[in-house]
Amino acid sequence: MQQGLCHTCQSPASTAGCDGRAKSLVEENAVVVFAQRGCCMSYVVRRLLYAAGANPAVYEVEERDVDGLAGELATTGAAPRIQFPVVFIGGRWFGGPERVIATHITEELSPLLKQAGALWL
Repeated sequence: MQQGLCHTCQSPASTAGCDGRAKSLVEENAVVVFAQRGCCMSYVVRRLLYAAGANPAVYEVEERDVDGLAGELATTGAAPRIQFPVVFIGGRWFGGPERVIATHITEELSPLLKQAGALWL
């Protein structure tokens, strides 16, 4: 069975997350999406971010590696119980699909992305 790859650093996905790099991915990228491979809501979140003009770093993890990555993300200030996909904007935990969709609908998403340096506008 093939392991997933981090779309940002291209390292193999493991139970430790991006070889322990989840925290640095959050710190180094204006927008990061941590997603479970094949999840339809992850696709929706990425499309909304792309539509808003952002180019998020995307890390997809296999189902068997979700718990390890969730544990690592908990150290970055994310909610204690993480559900994927998880979005970080400007180095801070933003939320999941519901929050991304809600801020998109209320037209608050683009200003947040701009403030985080994720847009070139």
